[in-house]
Amino acid sequence: MDIILEKKKGLQKKHLPYLIGGAVVLIALGWLIFGNHSSKFNVDRDKVLIQSAVKGEFNDYIRINGQVQPITTIQLSAIEGGIVAEKVVEEGSMVRKGDVIVRLNNPMLNLNILDSEAQLAEKQNFLRNTQVTMEQEKLSLNKEKLQLDLDIDRKKRKYEQYQSLYNEKLTSREEYLQAKEDYEYAVKNRDLVVERQKQDSIYRGIQVEQMEESLNNIRKNLVLVRQRVDNLNVKSPVDGQLGLLDVEIGQSVAAGARIGQISVLSDYKIEALIDEHYIDRVKNGLTATFERQDKTYNLIVRKVYPEVRDKQFKTDFVFDGERPDNIRTGQTYYINLQLGQPAEAVLIPRGAFYQNTGGQWIYVVASDGKKAVRRNIRIGRQNPLYYEVLSGLEPGEQVVTSGYDSFGDAQELVLK
Repeated sequence: MDIILEKKKGLQKKHLPYLIGGAVVLIALGWLIFGNHSSKFNVDRDKVLIQSAVKGEFNDYIRINGQVQPITTIQLSAIEGGIVAEKVVEEGSMVRKGDVIVRLNNPMLNLNILDSEAQLAEKQNFLRNTQVTMEQEKLSLNKEKLQLDLDIDRKKRKYEQYQSLYNEKLTSREEYLQAKEDYEYAVKNRDLVVERQKQDSIYRGIQVEQMEESLNNIRKNLVLVRQRVDNLNVKSPVDGQLGLLDVEIGQSVAAGARIGQISVLSDYKIEALIDEHYIDRVKNGLTATFERQDKTYNLIVRKVYPEVRDKQFKTDFVFDGERPDNIRTGQTYYINLQLGQPAEAVLIPRGAFYQNTGGQWIYVVASDGKKAVRRNIRIGRQNPLYYEVLSGLEPGEQVVTSGYDSFGDAQELVLK
């Protein structure tokens, strides 16, 4: 017969693991909700840089390096191809407009000159022979016309005589008519010769004009060929300094090839490379300054190049007013480029912390000076000395501006 066992009431041993687990979960939740779980990092106060946020005028400028360049650089090219026969001027020399810099040699051009001269002589002889022939034909026609005039006079007298005799009935009608017809034929024949003279004169004029035009073209071609020979002397197009000459004696140079450059030293400009971060803010007409020998000089942005290379873009500055006395090509100036007007703002000095935080947060020192707590901030513009703080800091608060590389994700720095 089975015996029915009664269930034990109250806390039993098998319930203990569940109770302990529940307690652990409750403790963890309480720590998460109510506990102080920020990480701390001990820091030697002397090894960090602590500076104050201040209220002041933010000067919106950047500092860049600029290099002095001639205001204009002209490329020197060979108009005609040839072999380098002589380098008349060396690099770095001052040249005047028209000075010969390099002499080239091209035998083919000399052959072209001889050929053009031969063609010119041939055309000139042909024109002279043609003019002689035309003059002979003109004389022949004039002689023929004189003969016809004489024939007309004689036949006219004969016609008038036969007309008188016929009126007096002393000659036959047939003889009268023959005299009349001979006279009229002579007149018409003379008219034809006169018309032929006119047509020949017009034709001769056109032919001579065409031949003279052809002759002039040959003369022009000869002049051009001789100019090509003169172009074998590469000359300076302007006054300036020969900055580069990339040819050697005996070298073959193609027509149009760049062989050097000339720097126009009547004025100077300054070329600078600027970080692409500022490409939308740098415009033509912005002002800039630099100091040299305890004196300030003014510049103006003349040209902003649109291409970005190696995360930088090029900008040209020109002087606005006085220039340094000892300015030389290649000198480096440290330029302050003004991007905007000064404005009141909360400022903190520039520091290495920006490389770690991107300006999104910073360690703010507590009032007792014993700790620094991480705080979110918002940084706007920056210049070589300060960051502009848009929110998150008040004037007078102290912040850690040195680098944060060794702090990890610490929410609080304990300053000792």
